[in-house]
Amino acid sequence: MATPEDSAGILKVYGPYVVGTRWTFETEVPDADAFAERVRGVLRGYPWLVHEDGDGGAVLGYAYASPAGERAAYAHSANVSVYVDMGRRGEGIGGGLYGELLRRLEGYEIYTLYAGIALPNDASVGFHKSFGFTEAGLFHKVGFKLGEWVDLLWMERPIKDYSLKAGHAGGKPHE
Repeated sequence: MATPEDSAGILKVYGPYVVGTRWTFETEVPDADAFAERVRGVLRGYPWLVHEDGDGGAVLGYAYASPAGERAAYAHSANVSVYVDMGRRGEGIGGGLYGELLRRLEGYEIYTLYAGIALPNDASVGFHKSFGFTEAGLFHKVGFKLGEWVDLLWMERPIKDYSLKAGHAGGKPHE
């Protein structure tokens, strides 16, 4: 599990995505204090995992879940994200993180997971399909970054049987 103290390492992974890709819609890298507060906020109700290098403890990737929306009816759904150090992609770090995140989320009162993918990004679409996500919808030209309009593909994956009655508002593991 991540801690707010991991924020500087997480930002080293995340920063290049912010400034060099359209894969996140943030346009400025948050400062470490703001990001530590972001981590704290997520950890109040959801898991945030980090993968650290065995040699020096450097963060090489992270995955987390967050609320799918602010309104109460979204409580049983979550958004999920994974980022891996640009120089370490393709080594299985993201898959390991995502597999563990999804396993942990099965213990929460969450029924459906969502992932937003800025297009084009065939690697991310294929990655999510390998975890059982299917295409749910496409937002056309919903973002503008790096001088281009960006489409956003939403993918979804149920993790519980919908015939089960939802319990207390999601985001927390079963007691």
